[in-house]
Amino acid sequence: MAAIGQQAARAKKTATAAAASAANIVPQGGLFWDGRADTLQDQAIMPLLDPNEMDGGSLDIVADKLRRESYAKRFVELFGAGIFDNRRLLVAEAMFAVARYQVEEVSFHPYTSKFDYWLEGKARLSETELRGLQLFNDPEKANCAGCHTSAPTRDGLPPLFTDHQYEALGAPRNAALAGNADASYFDLGVCGPQRTDVAEQTQYCGMFLTPTLRNTARRRAFFHNGVFSSLEQVMDFYNFRDTNPEKVFPRSADGTVHKYDDLPEKYHGNVDVSDPPFERHLGDTPAMTAQDEADIIAFLKTLTDGYQVER
Repeated sequence: MAAIGQQAARAKKTATAAAASAANIVPQGGLFWDGRADTLQDQAIMPLLDPNEMDGGSLDIVADKLRRESYAKRFVELFGAGIFDNRRLLVAEAMFAVARYQVEEVSFHPYTSKFDYWLEGKARLSETELRGLQLFNDPEKANCAGCHTSAPTRDGLPPLFTDHQYEALGAPRNAALAGNADASYFDLGVCGPQRTDVAEQTQYCGMFLTPTLRNTARRRAFFHNGVFSSLEQVMDFYNFRDTNPEKVFPRSADGTVHKYDDLPEKYHGNVDVSDPPFERHLGDTPAMTAQDEADIIAFLKTLTDGYQVER
């Protein structure tokens, strides 16, 4: 499937022609970096049981803990006296409550960034921030908006800075992850190992969900494997991945650059090499200057919630 997929026609994703790429047959939607959860309720339980996160053991163990919590009586009030007779139902209702909290609690989606206020005419972007926005949207430069859509929706809602699609970018391997000590282990995103429903669709191996860029300046780990720890490193990856790969990928003892070292070679053809700025080649001039990168980062910082509007 991966080999067949490499022969398929694919429209470029650019900020100025987003509709043209709508015909691309790629996974869309879902939660987590691989889209394996369909609802917030499903998403809520997975960290509780994941050995790499809360390591809760099993649904039965989680249910027993819920029974002993100080708020257990609220479950009876909300879901009836028989709620504790069915452990799976108990956990399901608890996760439903978490999902509703995420939807109803305004702090999860306040839309109070400087960019939001700028859209409303209540704040002014600096010259640096405006240059960054222009570069963000420029298909000849960063082309970030090709995937991280920056325009308000047709009904006037603020942009989410994601097209909810998946991309294979070939990020470097993160040697700090314990699982990566096994050279044969690979996180292939959509086609496994966490997600299993489309594992045979190997043309998707290495694809991960395009995240929102809202509040991205507050993050300290980037990409699905956390390989980058700063926006500067992320911008360098986009800028130099294809023109100067030695700047972002490791070298072997003989000096060979190990490009796409976190993806088996048979899936290297899945990596995006058509959407700007990834259409460049070894030795080409990078799409962005150092000043361009700095301006884009300045713009990204305007997406942080909690901006105080001058009165």
